[in-house]
Amino acid sequence: MKFSTFKNETRIFIGIVNEGENRILPLVEAAGRMGGAVSLPESLLEAIALGDSFYEEARKVADWVNENNLEEELYTPIESVTLLAPIPKPAKNIFCVGKNYAEHAIEMGSKDDIPEHVMVFTKAPTSVIGHKATILDHKEVTEQLDYEGELAVVIGKQGIGIKREDALDYVFGYTIINDVTARDLQARHKQFFIGKSLDTTCPMGPWIVHKSAIGNPNNLNIQTLVNGEVRQDSNTENFIFPVEEIISVLSQGMTLEPGDIIATGTPAGVGKGFKPPRFLKSGDSIEVSVEGIGTLSNVVQG
Repeated sequence: MKFSTFKNETRIFIGIVNEGENRILPLVEAAGRMGGAVSLPESLLEAIALGDSFYEEARKVADWVNENNLEEELYTPIESVTLLAPIPKPAKNIFCVGKNYAEHAIEMGSKDDIPEHVMVFTKAPTSVIGHKATILDHKEVTEQLDYEGELAVVIGKQGIGIKREDALDYVFGYTIINDVTARDLQARHKQFFIGKSLDTTCPMGPWIVHKSAIGNPNNLNIQTLVNGEVRQDSNTENFIFPVEEIISVLSQGMTLEPGDIIATGTPAGVGKGFKPPRFLKSGDSIEVSVEGIGTLSNVVQG
């Protein structure tokens, strides 16, 4: 099941995207048609906080719509709405794992840069935008804007001191993040936060796929295209630190909460890794695809 946040001219909705990925069911409105049998919140952040009960209630609504042949009446064409980031305003910074593919660590330095422990930085919530939203080129502050396609994990329930073997039980679902980075700011400030947190530099989406649809997050094809050219092409089986280990490490002494977002690292092929580097410029389009989830598309503009 794919959960989205979208808006029309007047309102923001949460919804379920159909299998064809061309229509969306507004969940709260559909639940209302059921006569009050199901009550759902207005945001995915609130919905995820409900735990497994949200997924079950949403399933009931979708089944009721299908059983009563109301798809044409209640589903909205996806081209008639604007997809926002699934969680447009995260409650916290986005957790990001650095150098989680050996080849990427090498392209950014050498074999000596392959980490022995999970490397973590964050991106500000204000950097988040949705599918097809514009990435600003920020040419007034950076000349080295770069892309990083990544699988992202959305936490589904609170936990601390999570054991690796239990970690996936704490996942709600998975989405895609493009960890857009100002490399010159990253280098200048010696710490990643500023270079990673410019407005519009965290495209996320196009939706969250519930964990029940992803058998193994550590074996998914991932690919990034810039202007139609394949730049990154790998599989999450190449993670240095798998999803379970990332969640476990983050939770040691720090509480993870529903709606927390973890970007799991990017494969080799970023713009900085080319010789000479191939940074983003105004007019460039970036498409990040992850198997079982979909494609996140954005364009850079001034």
